[in-house]
Amino acid sequence: MGKNKKTNDVPFAYHAEFELEIATLTNLGSGLGRVALSASQLSALGAEPAQSPGGWVVMVPFTLPGERVRARVFRNHKNFSEADLVEVLVPSPHRTTPRCPLFGRCGGCQYQHLAYAEQLAWKQRQVAELLQHMAGIEFPVAPVIASPREFGYRSKITPHFNPPRDPSVAPSIGFLRQGTRFDIVDVPRCDIATDAINEKLPAVRARVHERAAAGEFSRAATLLLRDAGGTVTTDYDAVVTETVGDLKLHFLARDFFQNNPFILPAFTSYVRDQAAASGARFLVDAYCGSGLFALTAARAFERVAGVEISESSVKFARENAAANAIANANFLAGDAAAIFAGLDPAFAPADTAVIIDPPRKGCDESFLTQLFAFGPRAVVYVSCDPATQMRDLRHFLAAGYRLTAVQPFDLFPQTRHLECVLTLQRHM
Repeated sequence: MGKNKKTNDVPFAYHAEFELEIATLTNLGSGLGRVALSASQLSALGAEPAQSPGGWVVMVPFTLPGERVRARVFRNHKNFSEADLVEVLVPSPHRTTPRCPLFGRCGGCQYQHLAYAEQLAWKQRQVAELLQHMAGIEFPVAPVIASPREFGYRSKITPHFNPPRDPSVAPSIGFLRQGTRFDIVDVPRCDIATDAINEKLPAVRARVHERAAAGEFSRAATLLLRDAGGTVTTDYDAVVTETVGDLKLHFLARDFFQNNPFILPAFTSYVRDQAAASGARFLVDAYCGSGLFALTAARAFERVAGVEISESSVKFARENAAANAIANANFLAGDAAAIFAGLDPAFAPADTAVIIDPPRKGCDESFLTQLFAFGPRAVVYVSCDPATQMRDLRHFLAAGYRLTAVQPFDLFPQTRHLECVLTLQRHM
């Protein structure tokens, strides 16, 4: 790491090195250890020794619980420091050799050095800890459902590049360097992407290099490679087809769609079964996109309604319903925060389950207010960010819902990310 001009040298000087034991993993994928501070360091912090039980927290990426490591500090915060891994002195028995030679530099993966079974165990533990710390409850978290593929699963990647200052020098095309916001690591191959994407990538990179040499780029850009059934497109406006179980779903390559097709049959089946087990006759799918959850669940309900802010996605959802001979699903274009205002009166709250799969930021207040005012029988909450999901869970509990199931799915092996499904039942 390069030294920032505003570097804070308390409690550690920039690039100070020391040994420490790694105790746990954070939900960002970094190892966490503690270091005992000297009296002078505590004084500089304005803290008494009694105020620092266990020592000062130090985050060290690419380390594992139980390891003893040597680390080099690059940034101090108010309550912790960040450090680079210099050397693993005593490795964890679960440490493995990363498949990708860029692991540790590319910021895309955090766990390639950790055996896959242990990745799943830590993700389960982290969901349980978030439940306790953010929602204030203890609840049994089911074992994480593993991805059928540990590598070669990702069906969409978006490499970035900056315009070259010197057209004779090929620009790096890839992803952000670990711990940075702007520095790009050149990635000629991505091991978590599908084989079809990696077969296409060299030609895409070569074309960018040709155009860069001709001086065509004046600003940073992002590429798209989307694999649908082995056919890869780089056109944001191309229509692609994804098969989920016995359904074929069409959508624009640029639109959101889950990027691990190999786990989708199990993932969508679980969401459907949880919603149907509530006894609801009707289903509302908020944030429905091109119809993934609504259409995979439709045959378990009398009627299904989907709402999505993207008009193009709603168009595809309707077409997907027709193409798959699903006649009991209706889709509306509109803000999910106004979803219940125009809902058919037949969707009585006591007979309706709602699926929500909001953006990473979670549900906004206006959506939750009108959801609770509607008062559906059950809610199945799907999230790619368990932290914001657990924040929202507090509101559900306060509104009279009880948590009945917590099921994580590993849609993103080798990374810190996961999907988590909460099932909530209204006290009737």
